[in-house]
Amino acid sequence: MVPTQVAIIGFYKYMSILNLLNSYIPLIVPAIAAPSSIFFAIQYLESTIVKELIEAARIDGCSELTIFHKIMLPIAKPGAVTMGIFAFVGSWNNFFTPFVLISKMEKYTLPMLVQTLRGDVYRTEYGSIYLGLAVSIIPILIVYILFSRYIVNGIAMGSVKE
Repeated sequence: MVPTQVAIIGFYKYMSILNLLNSYIPLIVPAIAAPSSIFFAIQYLESTIVKELIEAARIDGCSELTIFHKIMLPIAKPGAVTMGIFAFVGSWNNFFTPFVLISKMEKYTLPMLVQTLRGDVYRTEYGSIYLGLAVSIIPILIVYILFSRYIVNGIAMGSVKE
């Protein structure tokens, strides 16, 4: 739960040792296993999983693998999709980590490219900045439109009482 700004020096050194500077790998992998995502997953699963449902499946003769695939995964899917959306939006909008780790302009992320459109002190091209911001929002909207039905299903699943 340590903020990125506090740990960036050690992270930079570690990525330098692994020869991963000017690469997208250090931008993607830490977002997958972020502590906040793990905390959210644990809290979500503790609140949605009903132990009686698992016991009933065992009594009916289901194996552990069948219980996992037929019962647990459908229950966990809305939480996993929500975590995925949060991780994607957080990584997509991240400016600080790519700014520190990437120095080649051809590897810049979209927020870094929008920053380069600022121009100098006396001249700012607002039209190009707003166009860059509009273009950077499109993938976020597409991801949300594609996966919002899972979030709605998760909310509806929580409304069922025992």
